[in-house]
Amino acid sequence: DISQDNELSRIPHNFCIHGYRNNCFDMREINIALVAHDGRKKELLDWVKFNWKKLAKYNIWATGTTGRLISELVIEEDGKLIRPFEKKVTRLFSGPLGGDQQIGAMIAERKINMLIFFCDNLIVQGHQNDVSALTRLAALYNIAFATNRTTADMLLTSELIDDPEYSIELPDCIASYANRTL
Repeated sequence: DISQDNELSRIPHNFCIHGYRNNCFDMREINIALVAHDGRKKELLDWVKFNWKKLAKYNIWATGTTGRLISELVIEEDGKLIRPFEKKVTRLFSGPLGGDQQIGAMIAERKINMLIFFCDNLIVQGHQNDVSALTRLAALYNIAFATNRTTADMLLTSELIDDPEYSIELPDCIASYANRTL
């Protein structure tokens, strides 16, 4: 028997599950994870440059090299060169070295509420199982999730991203699984 004292008691305080707390995760603090495979890093960097003013308002987490490249971005603003993400990106391990799993764990712990993952679907990754697990968790926990520039633009420009009343609704299957009896 899985009881609330066991599995559900380990859930962080800001995590809400139907039948245990609420079935939501508020969006007052936006934590965005940025991930890109090597073949799509330039595309992600171009997207970050295009959206830098909006992105700079939020907490950014990124896997290894992607995080370094974002931190080093130089933008021209009013004739001056600036680095809007210098010391503002929390870098995790490189994806194949555990970074994808770190982000997946943060999603499960309700620390990430948006994932922008420009994955290279033309080649099989050596860490394909990690990639699959990360995308599964993003879908399971119902976070905002984009795998291409168009969807990423739509998510970042949504009015809901800055609406403090908006919350992510968690699917009932999470509570059902956590409360299951064996």
